[in-house]
Amino acid sequence: MGMLDLEYPRAVRPVKTVIAVIVVCLTLAITGGAASATTTPAHATDTASSAPKPTVVLVHGAFADSSGWNATISQLQQAGYPVLAVPDPLRGLTADADYVRAFLQSVTGPIVLVGHSYGGAVITNAARGVPNVAALVYVGAFVPDEGESIATVLNPEQFPGSLLGPQTTAVRPVPNPSAPGGQDGDIYITLGAFRSVFAGDVSQQQADLMARTQRPLSLTANFEPSGAPAWKTIPSWYLVTEQDKAIPPAGQEYMAKRAGAHISTVDSAHDVMVSHPAAVTNSILRAAKAVS
Repeated sequence: MGMLDLEYPRAVRPVKTVIAVIVVCLTLAITGGAASATTTPAHATDTASSAPKPTVVLVHGAFADSSGWNATISQLQQAGYPVLAVPDPLRGLTADADYVRAFLQSVTGPIVLVGHSYGGAVITNAARGVPNVAALVYVGAFVPDEGESIATVLNPEQFPGSLLGPQTTAVRPVPNPSAPGGQDGDIYITLGAFRSVFAGDVSQQQADLMARTQRPLSLTANFEPSGAPAWKTIPSWYLVTEQDKAIPPAGQEYMAKRAGAHISTVDSAHDVMVSHPAAVTNSILRAAKAVS
């Protein structure tokens, strides 16, 4: 319905309304429209003079999807930040980074780019060549250097403690255009192991639901080496998840220090954005305020 769609019959049009319209018209005729030029609300001027807040772009990792960010998205919106969550294809590191980079190039203004788990490897590559990415935030995430894959970045003998492995995962053959020869395998965490590996801070019922809706990571994505890392030129923040059974906390700290990241910690399992969203939000806000 348009602004002018409603017309009252002449017989019932209030006389006061007609008089008010005449007064307004006479005022505009006398002042030359000056009255209307001074009616800009004060809050509009305040908004125009304040610097825009950066857009927070969230990238999920393996065995998850964008819905895991829901609580943090709500908290960031309440703080006045524009937020977008990118669906990570999980098909191959290069292909995934290219997909996210294309998404980033459609966002105007400064960006705070956030990655969880495998999503950390994706943002490390996706931010390369996107000049308005002002900060990187890693949340219980992989931070590879050039030539490293998420399968090789942490030596299990030096950084033990991950429960991800043949005993807790299953691989299903699938076609994948990003894989050599077009054939690949999808890695899933088994239903019985999902809570202990990934979601140790939620109820068994919630962990079971997360397990049954998990999105798999391809073998190609697991083993594909990273390119030149964006963290060498973009400031970074890292939230270490100290009860993590997927990426060992000591390994997280090693990668964070190597990247020169600002480090904070939370007593959380790998599912930190689901179980401790406020800690994730606080880490993002620290980065956003530092680059604003």
